[in-house]
Amino acid sequence: MYKEERRRRNKGHGRGKSHPRETKEDVKSGQGTDDTLPRGVCQTMCPAGELRNRESQNRLHRFEMLAGTEKDRRPRADPMRVVKEYCRPAAGKDSTNSADLRPPPVLLKTVCYLIDEVAASPRLHPWTEVYSFVFDRLRSVKQDMIILRVHGPDCVPILERTVRFLVYASYRLCGEPLRIFDPRINDTHLQENLSWLLDCYARGTGPHPNQEEFQALGLLYNLGSPRAMQHITELPTPLRRAPSVALAVSINRSFLERNPVRLLRCARRLSFLQACALHRHVTASRKDLLLVYSHGYNSRNCRFPLDVLSKLLALEKTLTSTLCQECGVEVNTDGEVVFSKASFAEPEQGKLCCSLYHNIATEKHKDLSVGSILHGGVWQKA
Repeated sequence: MYKEERRRRNKGHGRGKSHPRETKEDVKSGQGTDDTLPRGVCQTMCPAGELRNRESQNRLHRFEMLAGTEKDRRPRADPMRVVKEYCRPAAGKDSTNSADLRPPPVLLKTVCYLIDEVAASPRLHPWTEVYSFVFDRLRSVKQDMIILRVHGPDCVPILERTVRFLVYASYRLCGEPLRIFDPRINDTHLQENLSWLLDCYARGTGPHPNQEEFQALGLLYNLGSPRAMQHITELPTPLRRAPSVALAVSINRSFLERNPVRLLRCARRLSFLQACALHRHVTASRKDLLLVYSHGYNSRNCRFPLDVLSKLLALEKTLTSTLCQECGVEVNTDGEVVFSKASFAEPEQGKLCCSLYHNIATEKHKDLSVGSILHGGVWQKA
């Protein structure tokens, strides 16, 4: 749905070496009728041949090793934990071998394992390594889906969990070094999976009980995008008027109208995952609020209470002071803000640490488990 925008946004940007991007065109699955399409018969998360090869070549991830053999010269594989890794299609390599392809039920089982036993595990850390492992294995799941041309109801539960994982990761790993987490690569895959999911909703007959959640997530993540808003306007009226979608539309309108006060006020009503989708736009809205107030309250004798500004920005006083200083807005020793349009300045690129200002999402995360977030058990209508 957002292909044109993604193409424009990614133009001129290189792709990360550790996560080469795949597309449907990368997979040579051939044309023909359903009788000629590849069929997946592998009933395990990792084909037996790959498991043996990776074990013999010492290419097992530590999350896949049999307990007690991790320190051996050649660790053994745990068949219950090994997951098929992503492998970029290569010339002369048959990617349609039925024994190496997992059917949709096994793919869904694999995704649930990755969420429950890896992403949500309190024992596996650091989470940056957890992300890297899950990200790669989800790409492999997607690759099998493309080769098998999985569509409709078989796609939806897999794509929903994948999109939630990528949205959550964009929030949790925000600010990590690029060698550990590349937000641009994560965004590329998120957009592709989201676009595929929304297309499944549009083409399917349903029911899709989670559709409201993901229509709202799509707009919040792509705030200000004309294509995203056009997609929303083309939805059936009941879905367009659903509470979460209507709230996302209101936030998008506030963003376009440069009304950061209303945007931040509405953001407090979002669920945790929705706040994660929105978070990358929030710092810009806060800077916009300071710019608007620097013009509106531009007076040598005017003083604005810091605590009131903190409430408007939905930030603690210390963080509000820090943000003001980064934007050239004076906060005096009496805890008063002195706005001046002449002194306002855009912070240097990369100087503001976005993760410091995540409190809108953080406050909603206190009693939630990662598993329930990624499976969608905590989503509630706004």
